[in-house]
Amino acid sequence: MMKKRTSRRGLYAPCFYFMKRLLVWVLFLGSCTYTVPEGRKTNSLPEVFPDYAGVTIPPNIASLNFALATEHAEAYAVFQADGRTLTVKENGGGQFRIPERKWRGLVRPSAGQSIAVTVYAKEAGEQVMYDPFLLHIAAEPVDPYIAYRLIEPGYELWHHMGIYQRNLESFAESAIMENKMSGENCMNCHSFCMQNPDKMLFHMRGVNQGTILIDGDRIEKLNTKADGAVSAFVYPSWHPLGRYVAFSVNETRQAFHQNDRNRVEVFDLQSDVLVYDVEKHEAVTTGRLFSKEAFETFPTFSPDGRTLYFCSATARDMPKDFKEIRYSLCAISFDPETRGFGSRTDTLYNAETEGKSVTFPRVSPDGKHLLYTLSDYGNFPVWHTEADLYMIDLSTGEHHPLEQANSAGATDSYHSWSSNSRWIVFGSRRTDGLYTRPYIAYIDTAGNSAKPFLLPQKDTEFYARLMKSYNIPEFITGKVRQQGRKIGLTAKEEKGIDVGKLIIR
Repeated sequence: MMKKRTSRRGLYAPCFYFMKRLLVWVLFLGSCTYTVPEGRKTNSLPEVFPDYAGVTIPPNIASLNFALATEHAEAYAVFQADGRTLTVKENGGGQFRIPERKWRGLVRPSAGQSIAVTVYAKEAGEQVMYDPFLLHIAAEPVDPYIAYRLIEPGYELWHHMGIYQRNLESFAESAIMENKMSGENCMNCHSFCMQNPDKMLFHMRGVNQGTILIDGDRIEKLNTKADGAVSAFVYPSWHPLGRYVAFSVNETRQAFHQNDRNRVEVFDLQSDVLVYDVEKHEAVTTGRLFSKEAFETFPTFSPDGRTLYFCSATARDMPKDFKEIRYSLCAISFDPETRGFGSRTDTLYNAETEGKSVTFPRVSPDGKHLLYTLSDYGNFPVWHTEADLYMIDLSTGEHHPLEQANSAGATDSYHSWSSNSRWIVFGSRRTDGLYTRPYIAYIDTAGNSAKPFLLPQKDTEFYARLMKSYNIPEFITGKVRQQGRKIGLTAKEEKGIDVGKLIIR
């Protein structure tokens, strides 16, 4: 019998493979080993963009690439944490682009600890060493995705827009829906049920108008102009059970200032709040949420689904009294079994006595805190430079500003919670006063904020080139399945389900 011949190459292939891999790793490690000359100590922190000095970040965030703002010939950044060291040389354009795999290997084992970052640079022919700054790594991760709308910071006109999602653990961005698939219409107010990427809705305005509700594979188009309501549904908040969505209905206008730090004023001529039953396609409300004597808006459910928070202001002559209208923060009970409302309205913040105006109330998923935006007047603070974030401890009723998160003289407004109640994402114009950018901040168990950080990008010049604002950033626990074509066909071809008569109890 003939024996199968085995070549020496075949016998020793594993050894050859191992030696080849070893040589590759040696060359790789040698190419990433830098001799960093220390130079003169500056006794000052480096000027970097984004400003990541002293921020608290989740252990699963993408690389915090940054740029050195001062003129220099070459520069290095040395990251040190618990015996681990990572040295990154800037790329010649002033940017420190941190390899994602090496970043994960440094940051994830450092959860609950801090990383010291020391920048070395050659400036004006002299080698200098800056004082190290710290990156604090929280023990708790953040939800892996956020969703947002990208729009020009315009006022009345739009062209191309979309709702997108970004993987926070990398730099991958993808479209949930773009209006080129549905007739170049306006899309707004996307909302998720308990950060669930498979259960969401958003509105379409103009051509092919309606509300698109997505529940897994089921996509519905709703005609939400209920009989007796002043408009179609506007600002949404899902009930945690997923059967109901609270909406406001608003007759909204906007005005432009010729000489005012707040360039635009968006206001309501009238507004009310109702609850939509997703299963029965009915809208229900109560006189405490639906009256001509008050403007009710921005509803939000508590995590147990038994309290509905909302903003309310005494009706005024608008727009004449636009600087006099102020919204209180109120609450009313809701029974999900009977769709009934309580007979009493509680006031958590009284605008008449406190002198400010509340918008965008959002309750933490653990039910312990409520975050809101506070401004001098009105109910749309996106263009109000004085707008800041405030927190309520729902067990004590105490309010306090998020001092670490707020900026001086720039808008800090729309916000949402992560599913573990430890992170918020909010929109801020602090970078240039014009474009809204997403900032993420850690919230401790007492409801206090750490210093926030700008959503990291692969290229640190990304925001300087992006001529769009981030609108309604929302945390989600996973990736939304891409069904843009199916959504577009539903919007264009379906007649839509009518809400019908509004039930007032």
